[in-house]
Amino acid sequence: MEGQRRRDTKPEMTLRSALWRSGLRYRVDLEVHGRRRRVDIAFTRRRLAVFVDGCFWHSCPEHGTVPKANREWWKAKLEANVTRDRATDVELRSIGWTVLRVWEHEDMAIVASQVEALLTCLSRRGNPRDV
Repeated sequence: MEGQRRRDTKPEMTLRSALWRSGLRYRVDLEVHGRRRRVDIAFTRRRLAVFVDGCFWHSCPEHGTVPKANREWWKAKLEANVTRDRATDVELRSIGWTVLRVWEHEDMAIVASQVEALLTCLSRRGNPRDV
């Protein structure tokens, strides 16, 4: 598992590239509020945290699987990942951040448009927190 990329995955790079081409500037792999958990793409002024979740590691309802070998261990590991994701969302929202989670299989051009629209909304109305 140490060999797995934690950042700069292909879907994340595709999204970052689309956001950059749109003129948006962001922070990458940002540690927020002194915690070990990090935000994939962060818009600090608008307090928007974007996570690009891998289908396997974050148990995508469409594509998530559990390996057959050592099944119980993997099941516990993947469930812990999802629990940690939800806790991270709650923690970020409690300190005023809006959280957007997308799956790696989503069209990143569409996601980039959604991020742009959300940033526009945040700049006009404040921070809606529930995305």
